[in-house]
Formats: sequence, C-alpha cells, structure tokens
Amino acid sequence: MKTHISRMLVFTFVVLVAAGAIADDKKSAKTPPQMDEKAMMEAWMKAATPGEAHKKLEPFVGSWNVQVKNWMAPGAPADETSGTSENEWALGGRYVQEHFNGTFMQQPYEGIGFVGYDNIKKTYVSTWMDNMSTAMMMTTGSAGENGKMMNFKGTMDDPMSGKAMKFEEKLTVTDNDHHMMEMWSPAPDGKMYKSMEITYSRKQ
Repeated sequence: MKTHISRMLVFTFVVLVAAGAIADDKKSAKTPPQMDEKAMMEAWMKAATPGEAHKKLEPFVGSWNVQVKNWMAPGAPADETSGTSENEWALGGRYVQEHFNGTFMQQPYEGIGFVGYDNIKKTYVSTWMDNMSTAMMMTTGSAGENGKMMNFKGTMDDPMSGKAMKFEEKLTVTDNDHHMMEMWSPAPDGKMYKSMEITYSRKQ
C-alpha cells in the first residue's frame, strides 16, 4: 500500500511540475519581448518617408493629352482613341494619383490609378480601377537607375474565364513632356503580345 501511495505522490508531483511549465510557456507567449521604442520609431519613420525612388515618379505628374491604341488580338487592327489624364501627388509625395477620362469600345471610360514605391519591400507598386470592371488591377515593378524606364508585372481578372490573367507593363519617359505606357497580355495560345500603347503629351 505504501508503495502504491508513493507512486501516486510522485505522479501528482510530475503532473504539477508539467502544468506549471505549460503555464509559464503560455504566459511567455502572451507577453511579447519589450522592443526598443526609439529603434521602433526610427524603423517606422524610415518606412514611411518618401525618398529618391519616389522622386523618379515626378515626370508623370501634370495634365496630359493622351492617345490610346488597343489590339484585341495579335495582328488585329488597332482601336485608336484619345483622352485626358490628370496626375498629381497624393499623401505627401508617397503616391502619384492618375485620373483618366476617355473612351473604350465606343463607351465612356474613366479610370483611377495610384503608383508609389514600397520602402519595405523595395519595389514599385501600382493599382488601377475603372468603370469597365469591378476588379482592381495590382502590379509590382522596378525602375532603371535614371528612372527613364519602369517595368511592372501583375495579374487581372479575365471576365471570360473568371481566372487571373498575367500581364506586363513598361513605362518609358522620353522627356519631361512625353512618356509612354505599353502593355503585353496573353494571346489565346498563351504567348504574350502587345495589347495596348498609351502616349502622354503634357498640356501646354
């Protein structure tokens, strides 16, 4: 009997020790380590402050006359339209906002986009929304050292298949008063082809 009681006491002791260890682990998990407040604030400000990468977006700011060419398929004739674009800095120089007005497929077309630079991910980011879709286009990209050329890749929802479709864009700055956006999309065979070209000329 004494042996049985001794075993029960040992078992109880082990259970209590284990329970205490688990409680300590849970307490540690709920209490995150203290962070250096100064270092945290410095990191936050570094991530939030516009820098040299943002300055490369300056050539896109202004009022523009726009010429658009669309190719619905490889080798098809271009559908040519015109429009206007008002581009301005937003949120303290962190993003350039574009407000485009024109036509597409003989219908009034309006679009709003933002482009900026993510200091944390070290990449350019852009979004596009328009009245021809309820889906938002998102891309990421990079710029050359002189900022005269920027390349983006992203996906958009294909209304025919309902699936995400890859596309690529290239922005080329000719001078302070002219730049171009080119877009490549997949053809029915999956190969990328040039589907859009937009030229911007600064309003005088």
